[in-house]
Amino acid sequence: MTMVSSKMISIGGLVAGTAGLLLLSACGSETAPVAQNSSSSSSSSAPDTSAAPSASSSSPAPASQPPAQAPAPASKSDGLCKAGDVKLSIGGGDAAAGTVYRKLVITNTSGHQCTVQGFPGVSYVTGADGHQVGEAAFRAGEKGGPVQLNNGETAFADLGFVNVRNYDEAACKPTETRGLRVYLPQETASNFVALQGLGCSGKIPGNQLTVKTVQKG
Repeated sequence: MTMVSSKMISIGGLVAGTAGLLLLSACGSETAPVAQNSSSSSSSSAPDTSAAPSASSSSPAPASQPPAQAPAPASKSDGLCKAGDVKLSIGGGDAAAGTVYRKLVITNTSGHQCTVQGFPGVSYVTGADGHQVGEAAFRAGEKGGPVQLNNGETAFADLGFVNVRNYDEAACKPTETRGLRVYLPQETASNFVALQGLGCSGKIPGNQLTVKTVQKG
């Protein structure tokens, strides 16, 4: 009876041990997938960044180009007669009360039409350097309208030459002149007209030269 009990105890212990091992084994086999699933769940919940470019790898935006500028418009002639467009000469005239009146004749030699309007600038000049003698011509009367000149056509402006010997010599300081320096209206380049005469280089109470507006002639 004692031997049977001992065997039964041994068998029972063996069975119990085997059951314990199986239980531990079953528990171990269940915990491994849990860890794997946890890892897989963590991996699947994270955003997939493999396809998105990183900030450092992204291509820089192309630099903006400055707006294209329109080409500057070609300069156009204002249609006015320039110094190089004309030939100047002195025409005949008459005398009255100590003043000789003559015409400043303006001939268009440019080959194209041009316009003159207003008062020419006129003064006596002398010497090799062409320096001015006395005051420039006084503008007498009203400014006229535009005068269009075709190639070869002429216009004129009346000039008044005062007899400077009528002035006090000490004040006038009479000086021989070589001619006239003439600026067409609204022109910055001048023309020279040869004309020997006598002008006042000093200050006088009056005008040694007068000029009127340009007219068609």
